[in-house]
Amino acid sequence: MNSKEIRVRFAPSPTGFLHVGGLRTALFNYLFARHNGGKFILRIEDTDRSREVPGATENIIETLKNFKLDFDEGPVKQSDRLDIYKKYAEDLVVKKLAYRCYCSAERLEQLRKEADAAKVPFKYDKHCLTNPESGDKFVIRQNIPEEGSTEFSDLVHGKIQIENRTLDDGVLMKSDGYPVYNFANVIDDHEMGVTHVIRGEEFIPSTPKHILLYQAFGWNVPAFAHLPLILDKNRKKLSKRFGDVAVREYVDKGYLKEALLNFIAFLGWNPKTTQEIFSVDELATAFDLTKVNRAGAVFEVEKLDFINRRWQKKLNLGTKDPLFEKTKKLLPTNAGPKLLEAVWPLVLERIKGPSELEEKLPEFQFFFTEPAYDAELLSWKDTPKDRTKENLIKIEKFLSEQVLFSDLQPIMTKFLGEQGIGVGEALWPLRVALSGLKNSPGPFEIISAFSQTEDGKKIILNRLKNAIEKL
Repeated sequence: MNSKEIRVRFAPSPTGFLHVGGLRTALFNYLFARHNGGKFILRIEDTDRSREVPGATENIIETLKNFKLDFDEGPVKQSDRLDIYKKYAEDLVVKKLAYRCYCSAERLEQLRKEADAAKVPFKYDKHCLTNPESGDKFVIRQNIPEEGSTEFSDLVHGKIQIENRTLDDGVLMKSDGYPVYNFANVIDDHEMGVTHVIRGEEFIPSTPKHILLYQAFGWNVPAFAHLPLILDKNRKKLSKRFGDVAVREYVDKGYLKEALLNFIAFLGWNPKTTQEIFSVDELATAFDLTKVNRAGAVFEVEKLDFINRRWQKKLNLGTKDPLFEKTKKLLPTNAGPKLLEAVWPLVLERIKGPSELEEKLPEFQFFFTEPAYDAELLSWKDTPKDRTKENLIKIEKFLSEQVLFSDLQPIMTKFLGEQGIGVGEALWPLRVALSGLKNSPGPFEIISAFSQTEDGKKIILNRLKNAIEKL
């Protein structure tokens, strides 16, 4: 292992499928490694067996691979390293930098109640340090010094100093022989040669405990960079209601992976340029921890939709766009593939992004089912019903005589002029006759889509006849 090599790790717990916050942490670690020619390690912190979700580890690995955040080493599972943690814990006990605690759950609960009553944070009272007991069931606690302070220079937040007396003698090893996060992550980071720990800011309060462990073993302390929280539009911690859902759900909604990574990169990082659309390689070139913000990052679905649209245009995937697959699932099962492909550009133009798809797709239902509407909707402004009917009869006859609809608009505009029919009083009823809606794509767009199918002309003429009958 090159002592000067940058080494970072993404160390999720398999307590659920990978969420946006986790993907951002993985991305920032990956970008930092690639920018510096270093190594990106995947470690699965699976020592909390009670909270482990079946399939979560597989989902984490699969998601990273699907997003092409390729790890150079791993996955390493903490559950395969239990003997290593036990050895290091016993070393600390021998050095009196940790101790066995035999306190019952009842005694600990009583201490918590007393802390709540006094309105102070719970701290273990070091009872078992000064009153050694014995027994088969115990935990190992960190012996935090009561004097002095622990400080570190965070690469995002700057200098942070915490008084040792405020820290609790937290558990290092549980009674079942499994380590807690605060202990295992320090051991693993040291043994894996991690040089930079990049993680969420919720770990800042625990960092002094980690530093004290490094010092207890006489190890070099890695650099720390704590990423800002991801917030909803009300600047509250992101919840499932406002976007904190599994990454897989965004993919299932039809978002492009390139767009998701691009968007997530901007949650707390700013390249200090006007460029908004970045490939992963471009992100790696531009990425710098000094450009990570301290303030919370607001998750805006509208921004995600905007970036997704830019990527749709850039990649020009057509019907290979994942949003097209999502659209197919939401439309009637009897919809023919040719009509779906013809309608797709109209859907893409009128729907801002996947977040609007389910809400607005019903506006395109008329392509696949006969529309129902009132005759009054057919008339443009104050145009008399009889004139509207007369105009539609002329338009229906004109369209029935057309062989091709590919260049219809100039031909029809000329026809309307010759007939003395105003554009509004012709195109409004034509559009309503075809769609049954007050707001829809224009009549030429609708006709163009229908004309790409075998029965398109027949459908157009039948809808015009139905409209004439309504009038």
